Amino acid sequence: MRKNEIGKIGEDEAVKFLKEKGYKIIQRNTRTRFSELDIVAIKDDTLVFIEVKTKTNLRKGEPYEEVTFSKFKRLQRGINYFLLNNPRYNSYKMRIDIISIFLNGGVPQIKHFKNVQLA
Repeated sequence: MRKNEIGKIGEDEAVKFLKEKGYKIIQRNTRTRFSELDIVAIKDDTLVFIEVKTKTNLRKGEPYEEVTFSKFKRLQRGINYFLLNNPRYNSYKMRIDIISIFLNGGVPQIKHFKNVQLA
């Protein structure tokens, strides 16, 4: 399986997971000048930007470990750009989540990290 196919499967699994938890998905794969926003969702009164990382093996670590400091900074710039172009969401609280998915055979193992802060 190619990397982009694995990513698509992971994002589809993340959307199912989020919907089951009561999130309303408003956008997927939103490209900005700075980064791609995998999933933008609303939960209660919070606008949530979700970075999804998916792997089929753990030889090089957990999927969430792929979110480096520089990736996080690009993500933040992408979010700021998104908000400038979508001012209707500026009244919401905001946070960044990471969903880490390990595709191990048939059942995906999903870890959801809420309100991620990288120093």
